[in-house]
Parts: sequence; C-alpha cells; structure tokens
Amino acid sequence: MAEMMYWEAIRRAHDEEMARDPMVICLGEDIGVAGGTYKATKGLYEKYGPLRVIDTPISENGFTGLAIGASFIGVRPIVEIMSVNFAWLAMDQIFNTAAKVRYMSGGQLAAPIVIRSPGGTAHQLGAQHSARMEKVFMGVAGIRVVTPSNPRQAYGLLKSAVRCDDPVFINEHELMYNMKGEVPDQEYFHPLEGSEIARSGTDVTLFGYNISVHWCLKAAEILDKQYGISAEVVDLYALSPLDREGIRRSVAKTHRAVIAEEDEGPVGVGAEIMAIINEECFFDLDAPPVRVHSANVPQPYNHKLEQAAIPDHEDVVNAVLKLFGKS
Repeated sequence: MAEMMYWEAIRRAHDEEMARDPMVICLGEDIGVAGGTYKATKGLYEKYGPLRVIDTPISENGFTGLAIGASFIGVRPIVEIMSVNFAWLAMDQIFNTAAKVRYMSGGQLAAPIVIRSPGGTAHQLGAQHSARMEKVFMGVAGIRVVTPSNPRQAYGLLKSAVRCDDPVFINEHELMYNMKGEVPDQEYFHPLEGSEIARSGTDVTLFGYNISVHWCLKAAEILDKQYGISAEVVDLYALSPLDREGIRRSVAKTHRAVIAEEDEGPVGVGAEIMAIINEECFFDLDAPPVRVHSANVPQPYNHKLEQAAIPDHEDVVNAVLKLFGKS
C-alpha cells in the first residue's frame, strides 16, 4: 500500500475519474495553470486541457451555478472553492438549486455535482479565512456532506462522490493537505455513509471528524498510558447523513461520550450528535455527554488568541477526566 499526502490522494482521484469518463471536468479559481492553491489539481491542466480543467474568475456563485447547470445535461463537475469562507457566495446555487432540483422536478433532473472546499483554522489567516461551515451544509436537506480525516478517505470519498447522483460537499481542512497516510494501490471507493472506529476502547467514546479525529487519537493514547482509561475513537467522516446506528452502538458499549469539533458549539455538529445520543442512548449513559469545541468568536488573527480559541487534544483529555471525576 502506497503512502501519499492528502493532496496527492485527492489529485489521484481527480486523475483517475477524468481518465475514465470524459464528462468529468473540474473548475475553480487557480485550479488550472497553477494546479490549485493546495495542489489538488496539479498537472491536470496539462493532461486534460482547458476545456476540462477550467480556471474561473473570482465568482463563486457564477462558476458553481455553471457547474450545476452542466450537471443537468450529463456533465460530472468537480468544483473547487478555494476556501469554504467563499462558499457563502455560492449558497443560493448550492442550497436552492443543487440540493432541491431532484425534488422540485419530480426526479426528472438531478445535480450530480461534487464541491470540494477546505475550511478550518490554519495559521493566522484571520476570521474571513478560518471558518468552519460544515454545520451549515449538513443542515440543508438534499446534499450529502463528507469530511475526510486521512489520505485514504480523501481519495476514496472523492471517487465515490464523482460516481454519486446526489450533490456531494467534501469538507477538507487547510492543515491536512500535507498529511501522509496509506492509500490502497488498487482503485478504492469509500462509502459516502457510515463511520469508522479509528481506535477501539471500552470506557468512553470520543467522537471526532476531520482534524478532530487526530486530537481524539492523541487524547486516547494519553488517557490509556497516564490514566488507564480505554477510549474508543469514532471517525464520523459522513456528516450528512450522520451514522446514527454507529453512534448508538459505540455509546451502548462505553456508556460515556465526548464530542470534539473545531467548529463553534452553538447549532453545530456536536449539538446534532448530542441530540442523537439523547434520543437513542439516554438509558445507556453513565454520565452526561460533553462537547469540546471552539470559542464562539470570529477567529482571531493574533496567534496566541487564535490558539486559545480552538481546542486540541489536551481539551479532549480534560473533558474525559471531568467525566470520570478526575479533574
């Protein structure tokens, strides 16, 4: 099994799907000649030409709408929105057209479009370039939302998304593009629904997605070595639909839950997971579930304030210790 970086895995998925199907195109700002801000389309412009790897103006609503329209007539567009913060500008096309067209047309039209975009806090990019918008996307019916936590998922989820007849939003993370990991040598399709147990445990479940899976894994290691607490880490790579059965199964096993996310807490992914636990696992719980999330402020530019606003593995450890009455 080959090791590759997160961006290389995404690029490989692009390349394979474009080689297989001439109707697969990609478009976005700087994805052509420049190969993408995070190199996810590097070399594809030279290989497939400007009609299939399309550099667009800074006009998110325009080029997203163009891609959605093309998808109505059989094109399979992959749209890269350079930063999820700019996706606000394309909301009308995504939420009002792509997500609804199948239902409004009685199944006569569909929008098999993939939208990839990185979010999250990188290094001093300021409030307008550090948003976490996954909760916004997962709150809209009619669109699938997935968020890969490693190169294998990044590769397999993009390939599955391109073949899916539903609109799919792939939430990546700006700090993860240079992360290395194993990717199958053979063609691999990752399910667009479900969850994965990233580490098995018996005493508490740590729910994470995207970058917070890695905080949970590091926290689980510390909890095991220093406190003798066995933590199970569940990777909720699919945010819409959420894996209700996977959540229920793990909480029924461990009887305690901590949910870790980089997003702000109010009306967030963690709030939805908390609701599922309350609805389906109430009598399995030995303690109230706990959320670990960002401060409810626009992300500060100042580095120390930036770091103070977002959680990390130490916050997850402290949340678990609090659950066990050890803090």
